[in-house]
Amino acid sequence: MAVEAGLGKTKKRVLVVDDEKVIATTLSLILQAQGFEVEVAFGGMEAIETARVFRPECVISDVVMPDLNGIEAAIQIVQALPRCKVILFSGQATATDLLTGARREGYDFPLLAKPVHPKDLIEKLRETIGQSRHSAEQAAD
Repeated sequence: MAVEAGLGKTKKRVLVVDDEKVIATTLSLILQAQGFEVEVAFGGMEAIETARVFRPECVISDVVMPDLNGIEAAIQIVQALPRCKVILFSGQATATDLLTGARREGYDFPLLAKPVHPKDLIEKLRETIGQSRHSAEQAAD
């Protein structure tokens, strides 16, 4: 089995969540090209259902979505999968207010500004799941 995503012999699982299908699909393709196993969900409720089955190491989610916002979905996912890490991104100022509320409840998720450059997202993802570029290169040797 080939070394994938630089952390051992199995691919790291990432769930990408965004109600904008083009963004979710594009991020999925970028992450797959970097060696991650990726599933996509197009809303908060779908993210929770997908996470229960897919069991990702990390969820990358938009914050502002129509059915259930990304923070509420992230909290439910982390409650079901305590080892799962979360990275949020948003282009709307309301995300900061929502994140403040989550912090008051004991949930502190990193927030990236949208649009996020793929290089920055991959770097944050590797940092979040404990994978440095150096360790990825060593594992590939």
